[in-house]
Amino acid sequence: MNTLEIADGTIAYIDIAGDSALPCLVFLHEGLGCAAMWGHVPRQLCEATGCRGLVFDRRGYGQSSSAPGAWRPGYLHAAATHELPQVLERLVPADVRYMLVGHSDGGSIALIHGADRPPGLAGIVTIAAHVSVEALTLAGIRDAVAAYDAGKLAGLARYHGSKTDDVFRGWSGAWLAPAFASWNIEALLPHIEVPTLALQGANDQYGTARQIDAIAQGVGGRAQAALLPDCAHAPHKECPDALLAAAADFVRAVVTDDLVRRT
Repeated sequence: MNTLEIADGTIAYIDIAGDSALPCLVFLHEGLGCAAMWGHVPRQLCEATGCRGLVFDRRGYGQSSSAPGAWRPGYLHAAATHELPQVLERLVPADVRYMLVGHSDGGSIALIHGADRPPGLAGIVTIAAHVSVEALTLAGIRDAVAAYDAGKLAGLARYHGSKTDDVFRGWSGAWLAPAFASWNIEALLPHIEVPTLALQGANDQYGTARQIDAIAQGVGGRAQAALLPDCAHAPHKECPDALLAAAADFVRAVVTDDLVRRT
């Protein structure tokens, strides 16, 4: 992996070759994830669309440097409005458009970022994103805590190394904190003007279809939502073919519309 120095640490990233005339697809991982945990999906989506890709570990994850300070309820906003813009400024040329593809926490970060109406943003794909905290979300996280305490999530160490406990305790602690119970970004959605696709597994253990319905109904620009059958919270692992088909069709449509508007 390559590395990039930003204000608060080091970011590890992977650059996927593609057509420089097309938008760059920027992949944002989940709350326990990293670039490597996306598997082959980023490269396959780039190959299907011709787009360049950028996949990176947020601070505190994977091969990036440790997160500065304790995790707080505003960590998703900090990632969207402080860290992500630094990465984009350094790794995506100013004259190149970009699209965000975010899973879970990464999807929420994409929506928060999109609400700021950055001029280079061409579109957003969310996968199992959250816009509010549901009882099912918290129950799923408590189940994850029990599994982690029982040693059933030891495989996370393969990706996060010595940061594994900080990643898990930081993520789970932030979501289960009483202060996070009222977290809700639905008021931001009308400010998102770019085309948005909201995808979610029909059996997602961390959220109901209310999440993608809220995104589709709340986004200010063109939006669509789809439940992917026979998969849960990680469609890129559980039903990659269905995910790739939906995302590739959406990206190609956005690219076409974007080129028409700019000519």
